[in-house]
Amino acid sequence: MDLLDDHLGGVRTRGAVFCRSLVEPPWSLRFIGPVPLALATVLTGDAWITLDGAAPVPLRKGDIALVRGTRPFTVADDPATPVGIVIEDESTCHTVGDGPALGADGLVLGPRTWGLGTAAAGADTFLFAEYPLRGDVGDRLLDSLPDLVIVPDGPELAPLTALLAVETTRVDPGQQIVLDRLLDMLLVKALRSWFARPEAEPPAGYRALADPRIGSALRAVHDEPGRPWTVATLAAEAGMSRAAFARVFTELVGMAPMAYVTEWRMTLATDMLRERGASVAAVARRVGYSDGFAFSNAFKRVRGRSPSAVLAEARQP
Repeated sequence: MDLLDDHLGGVRTRGAVFCRSLVEPPWSLRFIGPVPLALATVLTGDAWITLDGAAPVPLRKGDIALVRGTRPFTVADDPATPVGIVIEDESTCHTVGDGPALGADGLVLGPRTWGLGTAAAGADTFLFAEYPLRGDVGDRLLDSLPDLVIVPDGPELAPLTALLAVETTRVDPGQQIVLDRLLDMLLVKALRSWFARPEAEPPAGYRALADPRIGSALRAVHDEPGRPWTVATLAAEAGMSRAAFARVFTELVGMAPMAYVTEWRMTLATDMLRERGASVAAVARRVGYSDGFAFSNAFKRVRGRSPSAVLAEARQP
């Protein structure tokens, strides 16, 4: 297991919302609902995507846009095109501007497909999906992304977007599971492509995975976060002396080895404390602390509040 596995493994898609829009130019769709992470792509035609307060960015056919945060955004055939449809969430949308007002029922063209009834066979096709990231592990991934990421079309993405375009319109048994897994694959490939770019700022340790020695130690921590790790045991995983390991690890990851271990354990612990039936003592053991007091001290030092406070918050109705 590695960092991207851990960041996405606990937040894999389940019941993701898909919206396929068929629209003839000129067209403009405005998304105003808060979404932790959204994925958008143009299947036919080209478009522009504009976050509120930002400049328009081109979105070519097959490109993947990852949008994070609560800022509304607009996708249109041209940045100057007035908004024609406002989408609030998966079940609430309406037309604006000239012509008769239409609500969600009047815009449904088929399974997961919305648009105006005048949309012809040559209409542009835009696909939007909400990725339900939750928890501190998911937040760690979101914090490493800018508000808008554009991943250009490529040989790894094209087969998935083509398959997603077909599967979105189907109503076969198990269809939601098929769509969820396709979205997972598309997101992972898009993130890998983005994090490989020089301007990206991936989560701490991501680029260090390319180093065979430091990568071995990082994978060991993510495989067994509860193991009683020390600099010496981590150095042994990497096949290095303690001094050399600590120096290279800090250079590549951006923090000292045990600081990384502690930070990752507290990230996991925060989500574990929110699980049903969790207790401070049980979570402490799962992340490598035999002493609940020591765990509480470490948690408060890293997170700024006690694990008991997180536990109490999670139990509130």
